[in-house]
Formats: sequence, C-alpha cells, structure tokens
Amino acid sequence: MNPYFIGFAIPFLASLLFTKRKGEKKRGVPVDVGGEPGFAIRNHKFERPVETHWEGVSTLAELFEQSCEQYVYMPLLGTRKLISREMEAARDGRSFEKLYLGQYEWKSYADAFKTVCNFSSGLVRIGHLRDERVAIFADTRAEWQIALQACFRQSITVVTIYSSLGEGALCHSLNETEVTTVICGRKELKKLVDISGQLDTVKHVIYVNEEGVSSEVSLAKKCTSWRIESFEEVERLGLETPVEAKLPLPSDTAVIMYTSGSTGMPKGVMMSHRNVLAVVSAVMTIVPALGKKDVYLAYLPLAHILELAAETVMSAVGASIGYGSPLTLTDTSNKIKKGTQGDASALKPTLMTAVPAILDRVRDGVRKNVDAKGGAAKKLFDIAYSRRLAAINGSWFGAWGLEKHLWDMLVFQKVRAILGGRIRFILSGGAPLSGDTQRFINICLGAPIGQGYGLTETCAGGTFSEYDDNSVGRVGAPLPCSYIKLIDWAEGGYLTNDSPMPRGEIVIGGPNVTKGYFKNEAKTNEVYKDDERGIRWFYSGDIGRLHPDGCLEIIDRKKDIVKLQHGEYVSLGKVEAVLSVCPYVDNIMIHADPFHNYCVALVVVAHSELKSWASQQGITYSDVSDLCEKQETVKEVLQCLAKAAKQARLEKFEIPAKVKLVPEPWTPESGLVTAALKLKREAIKKAYEDDLAALYS
Repeated sequence: MNPYFIGFAIPFLASLLFTKRKGEKKRGVPVDVGGEPGFAIRNHKFERPVETHWEGVSTLAELFEQSCEQYVYMPLLGTRKLISREMEAARDGRSFEKLYLGQYEWKSYADAFKTVCNFSSGLVRIGHLRDERVAIFADTRAEWQIALQACFRQSITVVTIYSSLGEGALCHSLNETEVTTVICGRKELKKLVDISGQLDTVKHVIYVNEEGVSSEVSLAKKCTSWRIESFEEVERLGLETPVEAKLPLPSDTAVIMYTSGSTGMPKGVMMSHRNVLAVVSAVMTIVPALGKKDVYLAYLPLAHILELAAETVMSAVGASIGYGSPLTLTDTSNKIKKGTQGDASALKPTLMTAVPAILDRVRDGVRKNVDAKGGAAKKLFDIAYSRRLAAINGSWFGAWGLEKHLWDMLVFQKVRAILGGRIRFILSGGAPLSGDTQRFINICLGAPIGQGYGLTETCAGGTFSEYDDNSVGRVGAPLPCSYIKLIDWAEGGYLTNDSPMPRGEIVIGGPNVTKGYFKNEAKTNEVYKDDERGIRWFYSGDIGRLHPDGCLEIIDRKKDIVKLQHGEYVSLGKVEAVLSVCPYVDNIMIHADPFHNYCVALVVVAHSELKSWASQQGITYSDVSDLCEKQETVKEVLQCLAKAAKQARLEKFEIPAKVKLVPEPWTPESGLVTAALKLKREAIKKAYEDDLAALYS
C-alpha cells in the first residue's frame, strides 16, 4: 500500500473520530451562583473553585520552599553573561548599542533558596521592618524573583512597578504605598535619583550590580540621604547574621501590583497569597505534562501578573527559567550583535508566554522575510502554509501525516529555529489574539497557543483554552479557580437571553479575585462585590458571549464604545482589531467624536511596507515623515483600511473617514502605550490633540 496514503489516511480517520468527540465536549457548564442575576458557568471538571493544588501549601512562600526541597540540584534561574557591549553606526549616522551575550549560567533550586534566605535576612539587617513595604523597580531578571521570594519569607508586602513607568506615576506609586526600600537596576536608580526630592518615605535603595552602575551609585550617595547597598552586599549581611523566617498567612497581602495605567494614574491592586496560589493551582490542572524537563523563556515584565504567575508555575513544577528581554529575544533582535545568538537560540525553551502584540510581530517578521526572499522559496512557503491551514480548518484534503512532517522539515523547521526549535506550548494573555495570528503561529512554530483571559484584579485568572482546543477567536472555558458570569448591559444591547448565544458584561468570581485597590475604597466598591455565599466578584467592563461548549469570546468593551451624532455606536477596540491586519499598520487608534457622524484614525505606519509601496510607485521622499505627509500615501492607507473593513463587514460609520499617518512608533517609554503594549487613549489624544482636531475640521 502507498505509504503516503497511510500517512494521510490514518491521521485523517483518527481526526474524524476526535473531532466528533470534541464537538460534543462541554468545557464549561452552567452553575448556580449568588450575587447579581446572570448566566454563570464553571469549569467542567471542578464543581467548586480550586484554591490549592498541593496538600499543606497555602502561601507562595510555602510553595517555593517545597519546590526547592523537591528539586534540589535541578537548574532554576538562568542568566546570560555580558561578553561585550559596542556601538554600531547605521547608514543614517545614528548609533545603536549591540550586545554579545554568552551562554546561560544557572543557579540550582538549592542555591536559589540559599540566596533567598540570605537576602531575606539581609533586608532585616539593613533595618527594613516587617510592616514596611519593599518596591521592586527593575527589568525581569533572576534578582527580581529572588527579591520577591526573600520578601515573602519575612511576610513583607512587595510593591511591583513597571520599569518603564514615567516620573509622575512612579512618585505616585512609591508615595501612596509608603515604600521604605526600593530594589532596582542601573537605569531605574537614575530615575529614582532624579525624583528623590519628591519621595516621602524611601530610606534604603538596593541596586543590582551591573555594568555602569557605579556612577549612578556615586550620584545617589551624593544627592540623597538614602542607605545605598548592592544586592550582593545585602545577601552577604544575611549570610553572616541569619534571621529566622516569619512566614505569611494565606490572607496576607503578597503583592501590591500597580497596573500600567491605560487611563490616568496607575492603581495598586492588592493580591493575597491565597489569590495568586489559586491561579497557579488552576493552571496546574489544565496544562498537561508540566515538569522538570521544561525550560521557560522569561522576558515579559515581572511587574505584570501574567509573567509573575507563569514563573510561579514554572518553579512549582521543577522547570528551569531562563531570563531574556524583548530586545535580545532572537538572533535578529535590535540589541543582538550580528552573528551571535539571541536568548531563544541560546536557551532553546519549551514554554513561553506572550502578549498578542509580540506574536503579531513574530507573524509579521516571518511574512516579511518570506516576501523578501520571493521566488521559489516564497511559493514553497505559501503552498506549505495553505496545506497545513486546510488541515487545521478541518479539511479532509489538508496536509496530514507524512505530508505534514515533510512540510515541517522542508519549510517550518527554519521558522521554528527563530525561537530555539523546541517550543511545545505558548500562553497568550493580556488581550484576545486574532485568529489569523493564532493559526499562523500554530502552523509555523508547531506549538498550540493557550489563550487566556484575566485581569490584574483577578491575578490573570478567568478563562483558559485547553490544550486540545484548536478553535480561534475565543479565550477558553473558566479556569478551575473561577466562575464566569455574564450580566445584562441593556444600554449597549447585550443581554444574557440573546440568541444564539448569551451576551453581557463579564464578571469573574472565585478565590483568585483580589482584595481591591490600595487606598481607593470608592473605586474598589464600584467594581468588586461580595455575594451572599461568600464569593467575591470583579466586574471587568469587558463584553463577552458564551459558546454552547462553555467557552468565552470577548466581543466588546464598555469603555471603548462611543455614540456618534446620529445614534450609532462605535466599538473602538473592535474596529482597531479589524484594521490592524492592514500591512501598512504598525499600530492604530480609532477616535470618535460624539458631535460628528464619522470616526477617524491615527495610524503608526509600518516603515518597511510603506517604503516598499513608495518604491513600486516611484514616489520620492526625504524620510518616512515626509512620505506620511503625501496625499497619495494617505489615500493608499485609507484604501487599505477600507478593504480590511469591508472583508470584516464593518458598518460604514465604523470605517475611518480620515486618517493621520504617524511615523514614530508608540512605545512604553513614550508614554503612549502600556508595558503590555495596550493603547493609552487619553495620553495619545493629548499628544495628537491638534491632529485630531484637524481631522474633524
């Protein structure tokens, strides 16, 4: 018998049987809950919310200690040593820093626990009191995790702050929580010195010893009255004079996590040990085969709950955590010296987390490289992709069995090498991932994507797509720690008795729902509610609908809806998601003025795509800014947006009538997007106030 036929037929027939079963599977089931009336569901495996996966473990401190005792000599924390740093001149005369990084050097679970205990004792020795708070203000790195666990061993509450936070938000966060000790990196130390006169309670600053920090330390000692110590010095003090641990209770506040502040000043969310442990325990029950063979690439901000929860899961199962950064992630990342390895190539991870914006960039980068090669290479990629896409979409005649393996070897193996070639699972959170990106990453990287939905206020817990769920556009069934409830939002036209699926505002209940906002009782009472059965609920402001199998789909957001002059409602986020597929768009913000009957857009242009188009059209320009001002460029982008809108069947009033092209990218450093790359609408509107006014003139 033809081996190709066998390679096709057997997986195909098996897939038919599997698909039938999957179609009947209930991933979320209705449940009777208290509180405001609505349509509620739970995870199909658990009748009551999960609180802990481990007998005798009720805090994050106990969980970490248990892991260090269980996986003594296994590698836990990996860091790349800096071999050299050099400046590279670009053609336009600008200089860019390039790094040559070595292989990963590892600290075992046992060594990490010793360091944690020593640093914990050192905090006490420098005079930090148990009822005072420590802020960690640094990029994601091994010292961040060590400092966190050290604080937990003395029942010290940790305040987490994004390293990209602006001065005003930084002052607000440190002063509001009355932080007395700050742990920081070199560039963060400089920020602290710059605002030292505005900080009311800081007494101790502990810096991570990295290249160039000595000048910042000298300046800090000269300009402030703070006690300045290196991370190693605090560790040494604790080693010389150990202090007995004072472990926390489950109800104690583990972290006050400041949101990245997409609107106004950031709010501090108070998370107890019980809250975070519930989410970690829930993830343990639904991601298969997590264990000590796994290697996790850590590069998202640890000040973001998605990364903090993910690293907690990794250490709980004996996995290894290798630290990197978005700018050194791959061999072609901005800060990696040409010819040397990026973090993924050096680490070869099996697991990673990502936010949609990063996965979109991976997709766009691969497509750009394929298009640049052109010719036979592009044709081969297109054929391979279309064949695998047909299979994923359930076609009988897609690439299965031997053909799938053939395409993997011929085409996709090279793509997978970008992230080390061993990725078996990607967790995507922060916002819904587009179906196009989800399919692309799944095919090209050969790894399923677990779509999650949650918020800082729910410790990233809410829903999570199961390992065998290949559907797109959804964010999965309830996590085992959570109830998901939809409640009517009549003003927006979303009701739980809608047909064919119930729709409404998403409300999350369970042990993962946090205490509330620090020193902000009014806002806490507005969005948090306790029901008559003792379940705490958080009102998300997101609009969802529940599919028949109990999986959630995010379809709107209350705050993003604007009513136009003639009464039509425009969902800004929905339109932005649709139009972001336009190849000329790097980022986009839709703006709708209630006193007009049309919306407009600010489009951050994708430089390479726009330059390529201009070259084909024979358009001359001095730079990208000049190109963005040309009427033919604006017309081309508008036509591209209209095409994407038409394909998605947007209403005419949802399609931007006018557009302003922006040459400069929106970054967290510019203050126009959050660290999770979400739009900061008010900041953008203020920055482009004149441009928006001109679009409506």
